[in-house]
Amino acid sequence: MPERDVLVEVNDLMRHFDVSPPALERLLQGKPRAAVKALDGVTFSIRRGETFSLVGESGCGKTTVARCIVGLYRPTAGNIVFDGVDLSRLKQRKTMAPLRRRMQMIFQDPYASLNPRWRVRKIVAEPLVAHGLIADKAQLRSRVGELLEQVRLAPADGDKFPHEFSGGQRQRISIARALAANPEFLVCDEPTSALDVSVQAQILNLMKDLQRRLRLTYLFISHNLAVIYQISDRIGVMYLGRLVEIAAADQLFAAPRHPYTRLLLETIPRLDPPDGPLSEREPVAGEVPNPIDPPPGCAFHPRCPHANDRCRQERPSLFAASGTLVACHAVQEGRVSVG
Repeated sequence: MPERDVLVEVNDLMRHFDVSPPALERLLQGKPRAAVKALDGVTFSIRRGETFSLVGESGCGKTTVARCIVGLYRPTAGNIVFDGVDLSRLKQRKTMAPLRRRMQMIFQDPYASLNPRWRVRKIVAEPLVAHGLIADKAQLRSRVGELLEQVRLAPADGDKFPHEFSGGQRQRISIARALAANPEFLVCDEPTSALDVSVQAQILNLMKDLQRRLRLTYLFISHNLAVIYQISDRIGVMYLGRLVEIAAADQLFAAPRHPYTRLLLETIPRLDPPDGPLSEREPVAGEVPNPIDPPPGCAFHPRCPHANDRCRQERPSLFAASGTLVACHAVQEGRVSVG
């Protein structure tokens, strides 16, 4: 079976945020400028029709990647290619609009992402109006009804306000809005993290069903490994603004290579642990370093049980290892066993 063609390419993406003290304070106290390297050279690709997920602890840069791809943040360096077009070369709004319509974003909090003063019909219709896809009011009403049914709500729900719905129903409205402009690519930024576990499963099943029927491509972002395992085809593990491992979902969970990936997987509750049913394993040891002043070499070395002098001095790059891509000197030198 031939490999599916690539829809999204992210090449050496960097995004730095200026967190310097005010100019007067720098002048009087001699303080230097400071920047947070939220993304520090991220590279990956997403094939048509697949779900590529990013996972990692809070603050690792997952959401920054998402916001750079949809144009909410401008990259400091690197580029993003969508269906063969380098988005960084599109300067005018008129040239960007057709491509932006083909990618949409589902946000984390359904309580904050919907305008509380608008009826649901207007919320879902907004992309259709903004992109000039439907002007006739009757057609617009009909299309909104179709979209609501697509996410398993009733057309009559369009007359209600967001506060009249539960969290899961609000996220369905957000999905309907994202699908309004017939996009090919959805960026899903922790779309289930604010929901109860039972509702999470319903939303994930809905998203997988929509992906099959509408041939959608997903970038899915979450810190919940159980959610990631359920929905992903491939997974990228992020740590302090960099990717440390990329692998197929089954392979990553069965045989993680990077020590950080292994520590993350150790946080998943086990059904048959030696010390009692459903007891939780040890959490990831240590804390994420200060992103303003990251450690030299491998950023994970202060928390890594396999670190040596090379790890403390030389930053590793991704290399191929048994079907995965991993950035780790210990794996490269055979100091970490497989599985």
